[in-house]
Amino acid sequence: MSRIGKKPIEIPNGVDVKIDGQNVTVKGPKGELTQSFDKDLKIELNDGVLTVERPNETKRIKALHGLTRTLIENMIIGVTEGYSKQLEIIGTGYRAAKKGKTLSLNLGFSHPLDLEDPEGIEVEVPAPNSIIIRGIDKQQVGAYAAYIRRFREPEPYKGKGIKYIDEYVRRKVGKTGK
Repeated sequence: MSRIGKKPIEIPNGVDVKIDGQNVTVKGPKGELTQSFDKDLKIELNDGVLTVERPNETKRIKALHGLTRTLIENMIIGVTEGYSKQLEIIGTGYRAAKKGKTLSLNLGFSHPLDLEDPEGIEVEVPAPNSIIIRGIDKQQVGAYAAYIRRFREPEPYKGKGIKYIDEYVRRKVGKTGK
């Protein structure tokens, strides 16, 4: 049995979970998320406790068991607390600015990059070298943070680029002069 998959999920107060066949809808104070899961898994809600059970021991069902439970738990955490990723910009002249729903990045290109905020994502720029991405969908927040980071990944010699706040960039020694 999957250790993660067999753990029950406690539904906190203020969160409404609806199971319609294999569609799970979670509604909470921050918003609403809906996701569809595999038809072979059995998702049950009894007395504020949600469980995911598998009917057989095939490899595919075993793989989906823990994943399904974790995705549902992430939906519940998202509508109650939300998710955030923080990016740090390092480099001379590299900076970010927020204009309405547009994030403007100056990353050493000949022009600034203007990115529209996706639906359901809030982007905040508390300082010119810091970006905070918030939302209720964990996958969407992580994907948008990775999309922004991809424009200038941190390089190992000077450390310039966009990195996650908790990321460690392994530094290399450059050429030595005479």
